[in-house]
Parts: sequence; C-alpha cells; structure tokens
Amino acid sequence: MKKKILLMISMCLIVLGMTACGKADPTTVDYNGHTYDELKGMCENTVSSLNDMADEQRDMYIAIAEMSETERENYIISLVPTATEKQIREITQQANLISRWKDATENVGEFQELGEFSITKSGKTLTCEQEIIFEDRPVVLTYVYTYRTMEVDDITVDIVQTLGEKMTNAALNTLMGMGIVFTVLILICLIIYCFNFFSYFEKKKAAKEEAAPAAAPVAAQAPAAPVAQAQDDLELAAVIAAAIAASTGTSTDGFVVRSIKRRF
Repeated sequence: MKKKILLMISMCLIVLGMTACGKADPTTVDYNGHTYDELKGMCENTVSSLNDMADEQRDMYIAIAEMSETERENYIISLVPTATEKQIREITQQANLISRWKDATENVGEFQELGEFSITKSGKTLTCEQEIIFEDRPVVLTYVYTYRTMEVDDITVDIVQTLGEKMTNAALNTLMGMGIVFTVLILICLIIYCFNFFSYFEKKKAAKEEAAPAAAPVAAQAPAAPVAQAQDDLELAAVIAAAIAASTGTSTDGFVVRSIKRRF
C-alpha cells in the first residue's frame, strides 16, 4: 500500500515538473521576429506620445475619428495628396486610438506610472496589454496583432473596472436578458389569447348565415302582386261585358271578352 502511495506522489510531482518546464519565459520568446522588449517598448512609446500630445493635434485627430469613412478619406487626401490606402488606414487607426484615450482618461485623475505588461498568443492573434496607473484607477492599453504578419489589427484603451462594477454590469445584463425573455413570453400569451376573439367572430358569422335562410319564405310571397293584377283584370272584363250587353240589348252569353288593351 505504501509503495502505491509513493508511486502516485512521484507521478504527480513528475507531471507538475513537466508543466513547469513547458511554460516558457515570455521575455525570451521570439514573437514572429519581434522580441518581448520591442513589443513592450511599442506600448510605452504610445503611452508617452499620448500623454505629451498637444491639445491642437489631439483635437484634430478626434475630429478625424468622428468623420464618416468617406469624409475621413477625402480629408486625409486633402492633407496628404500622395497618401496610400495603408497610410489612410494607419491615420484612421491613430485617430480612433486618440479618441479612445480621451474617453478613457477623462475622469481617472493624473498619470502616475506604467504598470504590468503582458503578452498573450491565441491562435492567429497576438495581444499585448500595458497597464497604466492613474490617480483614481488604472487603464489598459491593448495592441492586437495578426501573428502571421504582425500587422496591428486594433488598438484599444479601456478603464479597469472594479469587482463591484463588474458584478453590477453582470447583474444588469442578467436582468436585461430575463426582461427580454419575459416580454416575449407575455407577447406570445397575448397572441394566443387573441385566438379566442377569432373563434367568437367565426361563431357570430355562422349565426348570421343560419339566420339568413329564414327570411327567404317572406320573399316567396312576392308573386302575390301578379295574382292581384289578374283578379282585377277578370273583374274589369266582367264590367266591360255587362256594359256591352246593356248597350246592345243582348246577353253576356253571346260574346266573350278575350283581351283588354289599356291605353294611357
């Protein structure tokens, strides 16, 4: 039994040792032709440039970031007529960075110092994060590279949220999701309830259709008018026959009134 326990402990230690050996020092790794110090220096130079930038230059870049794509391209070409598509993309990227820097550092106090720097490789993407310590709270500058070409995909500046802020945002997202779900369920219930009105209208329509044939016999009495007309013609023929018999001094049996023509 003791041998089994010692064997298990030995295997665990070996696995831990192999794990420790497999984790390379990030400062000595080659990042597709770039060293750790080069990537860190890129972030540090960016922070220094953003802090020392003149207000007029910052306002110009922020104005460029707020333009539409077409307006931005035309404006850059008016400033640099020979600007290539790559240069336009780089200027646009820089303008977005300065705009994000302004938004993130607006209410964090004065700049204090640079914090930790980290590099993370995930698939085809390499991410460099530089923490920047301000008076009220830290900010993180993030460079996102396409690892194959080491071209900059995006540069972001984000405020580091406290645990309470993260919990609050998570609670708000949860409430929003639950609210949307319950709203959809209520709408579905209302739609299903409306089917009761459809059946009510169908029954009402069917009742009207059943009541319509009952009025048909009344319409069948319409031929009474021709019958009354024929009766009047017979009476008129008898009166005319009696008048003729009286004027001729004969009996009504000697002639027959076959037709009566009315003249108006």
